[in-house]
Amino acid sequence: MRSHGLRSGVTDADMQPHFVQIEMTYDGQLRTTAKHGPSGNTLITDAPVDNHGRGESFSPTDLVATALGTCMATVMGIFAERHGIDLKGMHLAVKKEMVQAPVRRIGRLTVEIHVPLPADHPHRAAMERAVHSCPVHASLHPDVEKPVTFHWQ
Repeated sequence: MRSHGLRSGVTDADMQPHFVQIEMTYDGQLRTTAKHGPSGNTLITDAPVDNHGRGESFSPTDLVATALGTCMATVMGIFAERHGIDLKGMHLAVKKEMVQAPVRRIGRLTVEIHVPLPADHPHRAAMERAVHSCPVHASLHPDVEKPVTFHWQ
C-alpha cells in the first residue's frame, strides 16, 4: 500500500474514480426512462405539472430530493451497522422547494429525520454528523439550502 501523503488507511486505489453508467431515453411528452447499468433496473421521470408535464412520476428534481434523503439514510445506516445499532423503521421526509429566479432550480431541500432511538442515545452526535457527510449533500450547490431536523423517539 503506497500512501503518497494520503490520509492514514487511504490507498492509491481508493483515490481512483468509481463510476456507474446510467442510460436515459427520451420517451416524448416530457417523459424519460432511465436504466441503471449495474442492476438493469429502470425508472421513469415525468416533468412536473408546474413545468408543462403531467406529474405522473418523479421529476428530475424530485430525484435530487430523493437522492439526498436516501443518501442520508444510507450513511446513517452504515454508521449504525458498524456500531450494532438498529435503525430499522427510521423515517425521512424531504420537502423540495423550487425558486424561479434568476433561473428555475431547487432552492431548498428541508430534511426531517425521525430516528427510532432515544434522544439520549450515546451515538446521537456521531449519527447526526454522519448525515452531513452524505455524498449527495456534499455535491449540491452551496446556494441550495439543506436544513436538517432530527426527531429522536
